[in-house]
Amino acid sequence: MHIDIYGFHEHPFLMTPDARLFFPSSVHSRAHAHLMYGLAQGEGFVVVTGEVGAGKTTLVERFCSDLDPASFVVARIMTTQVAGDDLLRLVADAFHVSAEGDKAAVLRGIMSALRTADRRHVLIVDEAQALTPAGLEELRMLSNITDGGRALLQTILLGQPQLRRLIASPDLDQLRQRILASFHLGGLSREETRSYIEHRLRAVGWTGNPSWDDRAFDIVHRYTSGIPRRINRLCSRVLLAGALEKAPHLTADLVEATAVELEDDLGAGMVQGSYMPGLPRLTPEMESQIEALEKRIDGLERTMARRERAFTRLMDFLAELTGPRR
Repeated sequence: MHIDIYGFHEHPFLMTPDARLFFPSSVHSRAHAHLMYGLAQGEGFVVVTGEVGAGKTTLVERFCSDLDPASFVVARIMTTQVAGDDLLRLVADAFHVSAEGDKAAVLRGIMSALRTADRRHVLIVDEAQALTPAGLEELRMLSNITDGGRALLQTILLGQPQLRRLIASPDLDQLRQRILASFHLGGLSREETRSYIEHRLRAVGWTGNPSWDDRAFDIVHRYTSGIPRRINRLCSRVLLAGALEKAPHLTADLVEATAVELEDDLGAGMVQGSYMPGLPRLTPEMESQIEALEKRIDGLERTMARRERAFTRLMDFLAELTGPRR
C-alpha cells in the first residue's frame, strides 16, 4: 500500500537481507574491514558476532558480492547442533563434494576439491553459536589442509554473542590461535539510525514524501536499540500506518503509537529500549548508561576468558614440571 501512496518502486524495509541496501554504518564498515583483512591473510578464521538482526547476513552478502568468482569459491552452511561428522558432510555438500561414505571418504573428497581447484576456498558458517566443540574442532582440522605451505581453506564464523563464550572454552585454545580477526556488531547510534532509515528510503525512490519529524527517528532508535532488523520491522509498520491515514508527514506520536501497537502484537519482540506499561521510559542519559554498562560487561567477559586461558596454560605447565620423572 505505501509503495503506491508514497511512490516507492520497492518496499524499503523488507526483512530479507539485501546486499543492495547495505548501509555502511561505522560498526558495519569496521566489520567489513575485518573480513577483508582476514581474507588478505589467506588462512585461519574470522569471527563476526552480533545480536539477532544486527546485520550479519547482510554484511556477508555484501562481502561475497565484493569477491571475484574467478578467484574465489565461496561455500555457505547454516548450522544446527550437528555432530562433527555430520558437519563435515555439510561442508562437503556446500563445496559440491560427495558426502557419501565414512568420515575418511568425506575428508578425502573435501581435500581433493580444495587441492584441485585454481581458486581460493572460503567457508562461511552461519549460526555458528550452535556448533558443538567437536564441530569447531573439525573445522580447525580442515584449516590444517595445505598445499606447498599454502592454506587451502579460510573459514568465517558468524553467530550470536554466545559464540564468543563458546570459543573462549579452554578446550578450544588451538582454534583461538588461528583466529586472525574478530568483531562484534553492535546496534547503530541514534544518528546512524536516522541515516539508515533515510538510506533505505532513498534507495527505493524517496524524495521527501512522507516527511518525518526529527523526534520520530529518536523514538525509532529508543524502541529498537539501533538493531537493523528491528528498525525495518518498526518502520515498515510506521509507513503502513501513515499510508492508511494518507499522511504526508510522519509524526513522533504516530511512530510511538505504532511501536506500542507492535509490542502488543509481538509480545516481547522488541526487547531493548522498548517501553513497558507501568515502567518509566528510558531517557537518553539512561540509554547511554546502559550502553556503557553493556560495553563494560563485554570487556569483563573478554578479560575473564583471557584469564581462564592463562590459568589453563599455567596448570598445564605445572603439571609438566611436577609430572613423573624417569
